[in-house]
Amino acid sequence: MPLNIDFQQILLHWMNLAILTGGLYVLLYKPVKQFMDKREAHYQELERQAAGKLAQAEQLKAERQAQLDQAGEEIRQARAKAQQSAQQAAQEQLDQAQAQAQHIVAKAQAEAEQSRERIRRESQRELRELAAQAAKRLAARPGTDPFDQFLDLAEGGKSHESR
Repeated sequence: MPLNIDFQQILLHWMNLAILTGGLYVLLYKPVKQFMDKREAHYQELERQAAGKLAQAEQLKAERQAQLDQAGEEIRQARAKAQQSAQQAAQEQLDQAQAQAQHIVAKAQAEAEQSRERIRRESQRELRELAAQAAKRLAARPGTDPFDQFLDLAEGGKSHESR
C-alpha cells in the first residue's frame, strides 16, 4: 500500500455511513416528515374552514345589508305615509276651522241683522211714542202755534219764544 490507504477501512466507513444514514432516515427524517405533513394538512384544513366561514360571513353581511336597505325603504314609505296623513289631518282641521269661521260669521251677520232690525223697531216705537206725546202736549196747549210747540218739545222743553 503505497500511500497507506486501506481499502477495507474505507469500505467499512462507507458501510457505517450508509447504516447511520438509513437509521437516521428511519428514526428522524420519516417521523419528522410525517409530523410536518400532518401539520400542513391541519393548517390547510383550518384555512379551508376559515375560507368557508369567511364566505358564510360575506353572505350574511350581504343578507343583512339587503335587510337594512329594505328596512330603510319601509321607513321612508312609512315616513311619507305619516307625512301625507299629517297633511291630510291638517287640511281637514283647516277646512273645519274655515267652515266654523264661516258659520260664526254667518251667525254674527244674522245677529247683527236681528239687532239692527230690533233697534229699528225700537227707534220707530220711540218715535211714535214721542210723536204721540208731542201730539198730546200740542193738543193740551191751546192758543199756541203747533209748530212752535213741537220745536219746544224737540229741544227738550226749551222755549222757542226766547230766541
